[in-house]
Amino acid sequence: MDIARPEFKLQKRRRQIVLLVVGAALVAAVTIGVMRLKPAAPSVERGTVWTDVVKRGSMLRQVRGPGSLIPAQEAVRQIPAETEATVVRIRVLPGPNLVQADTILVDMSNPQVEQAAIDAALQLKAAEAEYQSLRVRLDSDLMTQKAGAATVNADYSQAQRQAETDKALYDLGVISGLAYKASKGKADELTTRNDLEGQRLAINKKAIETQLAEQQAKVDQARTLATLKQKQLDALKVRAGISGVLVDLPLQVGQHVQPGTMLAKVVQPEHLMATLKIAETQARDVQSGEPASIDTHNGIISGTVMRVDPGVQNGTVTVDVKLTSELPKGARPDLSVDGTIDLERLDSVLYVGRPAFGQENSTISLFRLDTDGKEAMRVPVKVGRESVNSIQIFEGLHEGDTVILSDMSRWDKTDRIRLE
Repeated sequence: MDIARPEFKLQKRRRQIVLLVVGAALVAAVTIGVMRLKPAAPSVERGTVWTDVVKRGSMLRQVRGPGSLIPAQEAVRQIPAETEATVVRIRVLPGPNLVQADTILVDMSNPQVEQAAIDAALQLKAAEAEYQSLRVRLDSDLMTQKAGAATVNADYSQAQRQAETDKALYDLGVISGLAYKASKGKADELTTRNDLEGQRLAINKKAIETQLAEQQAKVDQARTLATLKQKQLDALKVRAGISGVLVDLPLQVGQHVQPGTMLAKVVQPEHLMATLKIAETQARDVQSGEPASIDTHNGIISGTVMRVDPGVQNGTVTVDVKLTSELPKGARPDLSVDGTIDLERLDSVLYVGRPAFGQENSTISLFRLDTDGKEAMRVPVKVGRESVNSIQIFEGLHEGDTVILSDMSRWDKTDRIRLE
C-alpha cells in the first residue's frame, strides 16, 4: 500500500511558488524594457528626398526673379495725333514685318488743317515779298543819300584846296585879306556839312538795319507758322518714324481722333531690355552695375543691372537690366523670362544647397544622415547669407555631412527617420 509523504507535496508547492515569482519577475522586466524602448523611426523612401553634401569653398550669392523683355526707352516710338482728324485709310496692320521710318501707316483727313497750311504758306510768301520790297526801297534811298553826301564831300575837298591856295596868295600879297576870308569861310561851311552828311549816312544805315530786322521778324514768324501748319498737314499721313515693328494700331477707318490720341506704337525688336520682379527680402543687396543673366527659355542673355526701383509693389522690387549680348531667335517685347543677378562671391565658406524652408541669418533644423546613410537625425543649424541654390553654414554641420533639403514638415514631431 502507498504511504503518504507530506514533504513531497510541500516541495511541489514551493517549486510552483518559485516559478510564479520568477515568471512575474520576468514579465515585469520585459514590460519595463519594452517601455524604455524608443518608438520605431518612421521610414522614408530615399527616392522621395533631396540631399546635398556640405562643402567648403567659394559661394556665389545670387537672386532670381521672373520678368519680361520690354523695348529700351530709345527704341520705342508712340505716335500721338497732333490735330483733330478722321481716319480714312489704314495701310499697315500690326505684325512681325519690319516697317521703315518713312512708311505711311495711316491716312487721315482734316480740311481745316489743309486750308490753314495753304493760308500760312501764302502769308509767308507775302511777308517775304514785303521784305524784298522794303529792302529795295531802303537801298534806293540810301543810294540817293550817298550821292548827295558824295557831292558835299567833293565840294568840301574843292573848298579846302581853294582855301589853301588863297592863303598862299594872301601871304604873298597877291590877293586881299577879304578874298582869303571868303574862301576860308566857304571851306569851313563845307567841312561842317561834310561831317553832318557822314553822321546822317551812318544813322540812316542803322535805321535801315532796324527796319529790315523788323520786317525779317515778320518773315520768321510767318515761316514758323507755315512750318507748323505744314507739319500738322504732314502728320495727317502717319509715318512710323523709326525702323522697327508695328505692335499696336488701335484705329478703325472713319474713326474721329482728338489731339493727343495714341495712333500707333512702333518698337525696334533688336533694342530690348529686361525688367525683373525681385522679392523685396532679396532685393536689398541689388546694386546698379551688377552682372545678370536672362533666361529666355531659348537661350541665355548676359546683362547688367542699370536701375533698381526705389519703391515696392506687391512685395517685389522692379529691376531693369540692360542686355549686353546678342538676342536669341524669338526674343521679342513682352516675352516672359527668368533673371538671375550676381550679388557677391564669398570665399572659403561652409555652404550647402538651399533647403526647402528657412531664411538667411536664422537657425533652422535639418536631417543629417548617418555615416551608413540608412538613418537621419534632426540637428539645429545656424545659417548665414543665402543664394538662389545655396546657403551659408555657421554652426551645426561640418564639411562632408550629408543633409536632407526636401520639405520634411510631415516629420516635424520626430527627430529620427529611417531611409529605405
